[in-house]
Amino acid sequence: MIQDITPHKYANEYRPKPPREDSFILYFLNKKVLIRWKKDKLTFPRFRDLEPFNEELYDSWIYLFSIDGKGYYLLDNINYPMDDSYSMEHVEIFRKDRPDYLDFAGITAYQLHSWYRSRRFCGVCGKPMVHSDKERMVYCVSCKQMEYPKICPAVIVGIINDDKILMSTYANSSKTSYALIAGFAEIGETIEDTVRREVMEEVGLKVKNIRFYKSQPWSFTDTLLMGFFVDLDGDETITLDHNELSSARWFTQEEIPVEENNLSLTNEMIMYFKKNGNVWKEKA
Repeated sequence: MIQDITPHKYANEYRPKPPREDSFILYFLNKKVLIRWKKDKLTFPRFRDLEPFNEELYDSWIYLFSIDGKGYYLLDNINYPMDDSYSMEHVEIFRKDRPDYLDFAGITAYQLHSWYRSRRFCGVCGKPMVHSDKERMVYCVSCKQMEYPKICPAVIVGIINDDKILMSTYANSSKTSYALIAGFAEIGETIEDTVRREVMEEVGLKVKNIRFYKSQPWSFTDTLLMGFFVDLDGDETITLDHNELSSARWFTQEEIPVEENNLSLTNEMIMYFKKNGNVWKEKA
């Protein structure tokens, strides 16, 4: 999955130390990110690369995180060389480009960029927010409102029916790729109840034996995904929510039309069933 960057080491502790000349710069404009290309390989500019084009480059920055001890920083309103070695690319590039650890760095930085951008002013009194120097938080000096990064909990559900798994396609999507049932947790709801509710709402099925599989940060949508495998409880007839899904059906291992991509929790769960089948099936 996108966060699996071993042997590289990601450190998300908030340590806002000043950047060095070899620290990385993340610059976003709407949903585009500044990429520096080296022999057609994606990377990000370092401070030393852009220092000749920006007199006050080291004066205003936001510390993001480090990978392998190298700091990554968020900057606004920077100049960069207008040649083929630099380009502004849509953040969707992090779904398909390599190396993996830079994809992860880029999309994680974009999640933080989006949060900082939406928290420039206090949602209570409208005054400018101030950055804490102790933790990843912004606060209002006037009314004392504090804001922490937004993380949305959501579930991915692999519904098992004997030797089959249920897969679906999304409504209003130009792609026909298959996925598992998914949805966000609601206020006052346990994650287990989210699993039951989302399955019932989207395909009209009851489930039991909820088993946690794995979690994944998914920065494209500010989400923390939690994956579960469950067993069908009763009738297998699908009642489709056409507002959410365009199709849903049961697949055996051999029928699954999905290939491994090492990107998402959804794909890993589908591939797990495709390779292993119903490992939870009770022996007769």
